[in-house]
Amino acid sequence: MKQSEFFYRDPNAPKPNRPNHIGCAILLEYDGRVLLDHRADSDYWAFIGGGLWVNETLAECVMREVREETGIRLSEEQIAFYKIYDDPSRIASYPDGNILRTIAVVYRARLENEPTLVCSVESRELRFFTREELRSIKISPTHIPILQDYLAEE
Repeated sequence: MKQSEFFYRDPNAPKPNRPNHIGCAILLEYDGRVLLDHRADSDYWAFIGGGLWVNETLAECVMREVREETGIRLSEEQIAFYKIYDDPSRIASYPDGNILRTIAVVYRARLENEPTLVCSVESRELRFFTREELRSIKISPTHIPILQDYLAEE
């Protein structure tokens, strides 16, 4: 089965064949660690997130994606805007032939209690990583700038 491919600042990235794609992601932290998803459609780790539906706000999108991908229910009061990632070199190529430039609105939330994680069919594994562990993981190329900014906060 063909896997999804992700590109960032790669001159060999395919050219988008669909309109720009807007999505949300979240830096979901607990006990000094951040939650990542080992994607089922590739061999990459990624921050929790996904595409914006036409009938929802950005905040609703990130809360829905967290619920769908992890089982964690967040309220709007728990999330805070972090940053927008709109570099035109962030490209996603999917097995169905769609190639998209991705724009990500990233939020942040800190959990007070350790959550019970429920892995969706979109994930192989969910895991909290320390900053040190984040330095050596295989992160989705489209999430490289998010990871770089997060690590630069030290």
